[in-house]
Amino acid sequence: MAVNYHAIITPMTFALMIIAILAGSALSLLGGALILLTKAKRARAVHLALPFGAGALLAAAFFDLLPESFELAEPRSMLLWALAGFTLFFVMERLVTWFHHHHDHDTDAEHAKEHQGNMVMFGDLLHNMIDGVAIGAAFLVNPATGFITTLAVSAHEIPKELGTFGILLSRGWHDKKVLLANILTAMGTIVAATLTYLLNDTLHIPEAQLLAITSGIFIYIAASDIIPDIHEQPRKLGTVQAAVLVAGIVAVGIAIKLLGV
Repeated sequence: MAVNYHAIITPMTFALMIIAILAGSALSLLGGALILLTKAKRARAVHLALPFGAGALLAAAFFDLLPESFELAEPRSMLLWALAGFTLFFVMERLVTWFHHHHDHDTDAEHAKEHQGNMVMFGDLLHNMIDGVAIGAAFLVNPATGFITTLAVSAHEIPKELGTFGILLSRGWHDKKVLLANILTAMGTIVAATLTYLLNDTLHIPEAQLLAITSGIFIYIAASDIIPDIHEQPRKLGTVQAAVLVAGIVAVGIAIKLLGV
């Protein structure tokens, strides 16, 4: 039986949704911001958070985003959308490299780091907006379902945010810039949830395609920008980072499994 969502859209429920998202976003950001407190051992923390971030991105792609897209649409077509996301970011990175070909090597390296950080944040923004769609739809059912969904999203975002903070810091971003960028991308959740909640009947969001594209972006960032860095490290550090990458996959995978709704 179809649900008449307009019958249950109320200012109180909408306010509860916004409060829940703000609280959940603050919880997720707090988890990621823990790395900013490691002033004395920042370099070591970043060395560990970077591969953890790669593992978190891979886990989010393979355990969360792709499976969800398969549930919403035909899996073969979703794999093509994931490949499209992967290829899109490859082309974007090549274009950035081409536009900066006239700079010296050190300047090129700085531009590459800045671009990689921007790619991470763009992927995170898309992911947050998809989470917002899920939260908005859940609050349309009832506030209890909305709160459970928001809690689940926030909980499995904590380890991913930790990895994201580490990746950005390793790319030379300053503390304030990292924190501000994550706050801005977190606003994507509120915007998407609000649009989903208020414009449910008229807004047709291609959620399955967005999930698949975001998975392709996350796979590309991990496989092309982070894992090669691990291979370039001295044997001992590279081995530790490889182990941390696997730990990131396991930790975020377990969180998604236990907290998925």
